[in-house]
Amino acid sequence: GDRAPGLFDRSHRWITLAALVLVFLVAFENLAVTTAMPVISAALDGERLYALAFAAPLATGVIGMVVCGLWSDRSGPRVPLWTSIALFITGLLICGLAPTMDVLVAGRLIQGFGGGALNVALYVLVARTYPDRLHPTIFGGFAAAWVLPALIGPAIAGFVAEHIGWPWVFLGVAALVVPIMAVLIPS
Repeated sequence: GDRAPGLFDRSHRWITLAALVLVFLVAFENLAVTTAMPVISAALDGERLYALAFAAPLATGVIGMVVCGLWSDRSGPRVPLWTSIALFITGLLICGLAPTMDVLVAGRLIQGFGGGALNVALYVLVARTYPDRLHPTIFGGFAAAWVLPALIGPAIAGFVAEHIGWPWVFLGVAALVVPIMAVLIPS
């Protein structure tokens, strides 16, 4: 018989892929920086702000979630989604180009706000785009997109920081978000 469309059928394929990759990248930045932070702190003489560089994105991420949730409920997820992606990328660029630890922390504040808002905008997008029966599957995919960076992210970030340069822990992710945006726009 006929089967109902799934997450990767033609009608949902690109939005599913883009959403899962965006969640993965936000999770990577939240989790992977732990192994790169000693190198970053040494390079930027930032021992006094070391803890804040970790806490900043978590705190502003919660604020981003609340703001984006209210905004998405009122106007739909499209503008909040693009705004959150822009803030996430902006924060990553600031971090990757930071000449001082103060600037890095400012970038992490912006990155965290954008990442938190991005996650909520994606949840609202799912609620409005996918049939109810697919919600558990896509949300399970979002959970898996947090687990994988927890397993491999620190090793990747540590390698990048040691062998390519700590700025690429941030700039590399920013570069990956851009093609995902191109996939998401038509969706």
